[in-house]
Formats: sequence, structure tokens, C-alpha cells
Amino acid sequence: MRDAFIVGVGQTPVGEHWDRGLRELGAEAVRAALDDAGFETAGALYVGNMLGGCVNGQENVATLVADAAGLLPVEALKIEAACASGGAAVRAAALAVAAGACDVAVAAGVEKMTDGAPDGIIAGLATAADQDYEASHGMSFVALSALLMRRYMHETGAPREAFAPFAVVAHANAATNGNAMFREPISAEQFGRSALVASPIGIFDAAPVCDGAAAVVVCSQEALRAHHKPVRIAAASVATDTIALAARSDVLTLSAAAVSAQKAYAAAGRGPKDMDLFEAHDAFTIITALSLEACGFAKRGEALRLAAEGCIAPGGCIPISTFGGLKARGHPVGASGAYQIVEAALQLRGEGGENQVKGARRALAQSVGGHGSVAVTHILEA
Repeated sequence: MRDAFIVGVGQTPVGEHWDRGLRELGAEAVRAALDDAGFETAGALYVGNMLGGCVNGQENVATLVADAAGLLPVEALKIEAACASGGAAVRAAALAVAAGACDVAVAAGVEKMTDGAPDGIIAGLATAADQDYEASHGMSFVALSALLMRRYMHETGAPREAFAPFAVVAHANAATNGNAMFREPISAEQFGRSALVASPIGIFDAAPVCDGAAAVVVCSQEALRAHHKPVRIAAASVATDTIALAARSDVLTLSAAAVSAQKAYAAAGRGPKDMDLFEAHDAFTIITALSLEACGFAKRGEALRLAAEGCIAPGGCIPISTFGGLKARGHPVGASGAYQIVEAALQLRGEGGENQVKGARRALAQSVGGHGSVAVTHILEA
């Protein structure tokens, strides 16, 4: 297998894009990434998308984006792995290049959520849960997260307010990210006073409904050009777990995230202490905590202490969500994994601006689908 490198990145601002649909958002990110790489076209396009069919009435999304981006007749495939679709698309592009199927591939993620009615969005997101035993009984993603958070609080004895640092750090980082949806910092006091959505989940515990697209260009060593600032994909791994939470022996262990991270560490010959930053799948504060533990940055039940000590903030031992994460940059679900890779690549290229993690050389980016039923983990190296 050949080495694969990220040499171009592109993204749209995350927000409510009433004037643009899947094709416009996707094409904008893809063309921006190709322009950044200095390539006119690519050998393949992989597009992560979750809700196109059930919310937008649009499948065949990869061909739609390929056409709008002027890439026809390129190979174009949609990649779906629930909320991990964007990360899975990046892995598909990396594998295509590593296997020699093409020298240049584009991976993108795109989602258009704000056109749908709230009930439709909730139902669409619930398709990533178990339809027989969860979704059909009214168990939304928020409700499932609330169960996880309640159980975590029970086992650790931590109050709800102990989760505040995850949201506070995310919003502080988003304040200096021009592409973020929420650019207003929040305080721990505001977190504590926020309205509850499904107790103990409050509005500051959860990522927003939004639109956006992000893309990266991946190429082989042979395709590298003098102007590139290549970021090597040192590992790209996937693992799965049961879809239903009740089917797991331990609901507070994200086994897929842990196995995926372990496989990535082994492939890269690295460990948690070698990572300079972590782009976590912080769709809910409880998932942030469980992800930190699954990826080896904290022992079981100690993620809240890690956050309270400032370890996750810029300049800490493992900065997370460095551009705001899903929580404050925004979570256009099928695109979020691609945004994570774009942001990690910018950090490793030294192009993070006010959000730059000083001296960043290695990054872990993990995208989680469902409530931990699938996890895609990348390790990137400058």
C-alpha cells in the first residue's frame, strides 16, 4: 500500500444556507479543495452524506456533486456511515490512493438539514438508531444521549455542570473560526442555566442542526507538487458495535471508538501521548467525554477531571475541537467528519490562524456514527 497525503482542503461556512442546496454546497467545497491543491480534476470522488434521501429527497448525491463541480465522468460514489459519513468518505479516498486505484481522489461531506421540518430531521437522524427497538419507540438521539449522560453521572457522582468545559472550550474556539455557526463564547454559568432538552441534556450540550460541506484532496507521493504542504494520512481505521444501546454489555464504553483508535495507533506506530490535538465527535458533551476515554486520553470516568483541569483547552495536554467542533462550528451530520479532517490538516500545515495549536505535528480525528455503532479514526502527520 502506498502513502496517501492530503494536499488540498476546502469548506463552506456552516450555517443555514437557504439559497443553496446539496449540489451547490458540495461543489463549492470540492472546487475549493482542488484549487487549493492546484489540480483541475481527480480520479475519484467520494461524498459522505446521511440525510439526502429522507430529508432532501435526493440520493445519487456523489454524481450530483460531481456534475456540479465539473468532474464528470469521474468515478463518484456516495459513502454513508450515519454521522461518520464524512470521515468514511475520507478513508475511502485514502484507500483508493493507497491501493493504486488512482493518484488523486477527492473526499467530501455535504449535508442540507435546515430545509426540513424539525420532526423530519429528528426522524431522519433516528434512522441511524435501531428502528425495531429504539427509534420506533420514540427514542431520539437526544433521548439516547440523555440516558448515557444520566448513567455516567450516576457512576461517577458528577453533576451536570461538570460537563460545562466541553461546551465552553468549543464555543471559545469557534469564536475565532470564520466558518463556525456559533461565534459567541459562553460561560460555565450560562451552561448551567441553559434550558433542558431531555434531562440532563441542555441546549449547550448538543450540536445544532445546520448545513455545510467540506472536502479534501488526497494524492499519492508520485502526484505531489512543489507547492504542496502535504499532510500524511498515517492511519485510517473503522470499527463497529451494536446499533442498539441496550444490546451492549457496557453502554459507557464506546467500543467501536476504542477499537478504531487502537487500530489507528497500531497502524501509525503511535499512541495517545503522541497526539498534539484531538478533533473529537462532540455532538453531545457526553459523547466527548466517552470519546476521550475510548481513545486513551483519559481513564474510565476521568474525562470530566481532564476537562476541569484545562487539559482540553488550547495549550492544554490534548486540545480538542480546535475550531469549535461539532458543538459550535456546527454539525451538518454527513459533512462533519470531513470538516474534522480539513481542520486537522490546517493545524498540521500551520494555517490555523488564531486557532493554531502551537507546534502541532500529529492529530487524531475521530468521527462517530449512531451512538457509537461505527467509528472512523484518522491519524494525520505533518
